[in-house]
Amino acid sequence: MKSVPDKNRKTDLILQKNRELTAILEVSKVLTTSFALEKNLSSVMSTIGSLLEMQRGCVFLLDKISGELRIVAAHGLTKDNIEKGKYRIGEGIVGRVLEKKIPMVIPNIGKEPLFLNKTGARPEKDGISFLCIPIKLKNEVLGVLSVDRIYSEKKGNVDDDLRVLEIVASLIAQFIKLWESYERIEKEKEHLKRELKGKYSIDNIIGDSDRMQEVFKAVHRVSPSKATVLLRGESGTGKELIAKAIHYMSQRNKGPFIKFNCASIPEGLLESELFGHEKGAFTGAVSSRSGKFELANKGTIFLDEIGDLPTALQPKILRVLQEREFERIGSEKTLKVDVRIITATSRNLENLVSQGKFREDLYFRLNVIPLFLPPLREREEDIPILIEHFLHKFNEENVRFVVMDKSALQVFIHYHWPGNVRELENTIERLVVMSGSDIITATDLPVSMNICRLKNSDKLSSLTANIEELEKANILNALGKSGWIHAKAARLLGITPRQIGYKMKKYGIEEKEN
Repeated sequence: MKSVPDKNRKTDLILQKNRELTAILEVSKVLTTSFALEKNLSSVMSTIGSLLEMQRGCVFLLDKISGELRIVAAHGLTKDNIEKGKYRIGEGIVGRVLEKKIPMVIPNIGKEPLFLNKTGARPEKDGISFLCIPIKLKNEVLGVLSVDRIYSEKKGNVDDDLRVLEIVASLIAQFIKLWESYERIEKEKEHLKRELKGKYSIDNIIGDSDRMQEVFKAVHRVSPSKATVLLRGESGTGKELIAKAIHYMSQRNKGPFIKFNCASIPEGLLESELFGHEKGAFTGAVSSRSGKFELANKGTIFLDEIGDLPTALQPKILRVLQEREFERIGSEKTLKVDVRIITATSRNLENLVSQGKFREDLYFRLNVIPLFLPPLREREEDIPILIEHFLHKFNEENVRFVVMDKSALQVFIHYHWPGNVRELENTIERLVVMSGSDIITATDLPVSMNICRLKNSDKLSSLTANIEELEKANILNALGKSGWIHAKAARLLGITPRQIGYKMKKYGIEEKEN
């Protein structure tokens, strides 16, 4: 039969093991609550201080810039003690543990000259044991965990404490690496948001004309509000750019900007794309999925080509506008959403309403703040600065130094630009990439632009004269591209060398001297 002291010792041992396991579990819980570094580490020190009966404890982290260890969390120390707790690598017990990457135990700090007591937290050092463990992941040492302990027969032993503290230090190391990754990602996100905010600032949208200045003023007025905005204008006038500018100039700029083109998705998939669906809601729905409205929560959703929205979906969009709520396909649960809605269309909504193809109540809900973007032909004064901007952009991208002469510039200015700024941008890119020289002339421009120029020219009075000028321009262009070799130029034009010789004589085109 076991004696009473043996039973008590066994009971104490079981209680001690339970406290150790509880401490490890509680530390794990604390470190997974959030990414608040100092708050979580302070909670860890309080936990092991109370559960493992540690008098004092510190987490030192290495500042990679200064090369200094400093206390980021502590238990049983004053603010003044914490501020004093700084060590260089190799200095004192703490510095040596970091340098050697192995734990150290000082049975009695009063008899250890290497123990510096920099914090001043231990006026009476005799009888206090000091345990110091490196905080490391693989072979990278991130800091040091230290604790003070007064040992007695009932309060465990050094080996038990070292084992528990090494587990705690390992958990702390993993948390620190996750925190570092989280901080890096957050900084990258903030950097990208600042870049996007700058890129889509209204100041970066090109337009000195009176019409565009009116648009910019309206954007400045509407951006801070919560109002629904309807952007009107032809295709290619920059409606998406204006929508992004409104978002990034609003209080929602830290939230998402979700773009959705109502004309680009088959009608059968539109509802799922916008509102999401539950698993098994229809054939092929193998998992639940959030829709665009959910993804845009706390931000802005931009519904482009709203005039193409099917009539069956229009009541659902109206409900979101009015109630800010909807259900996923296959679910009865109503979801609330905090989202600003910006829409755009190149269609005549008033005609669609009169034809019964667009709900009148939805039209009035969308048309709270209408902004009209002028076509490029109504802002000719903006064309030269747009050309300059796109030439710079595509020259940089293609390592070219292409410029445009006055004859080509005049064609650009007087062209009617049915595709607006998008067409102009694509034209400039094509010219920069394909141009055989560094100077773009009128003869380098697409035939459609030259035909338009000839139609609008006041100097030419007859169709025959227009055709002759165009033919002469095409011959010069072909000769330039072929190095003035008649046979090659003729092949480009689809005529014979004899015919090109005749045409050159007819239009007074002289041989180019090499």
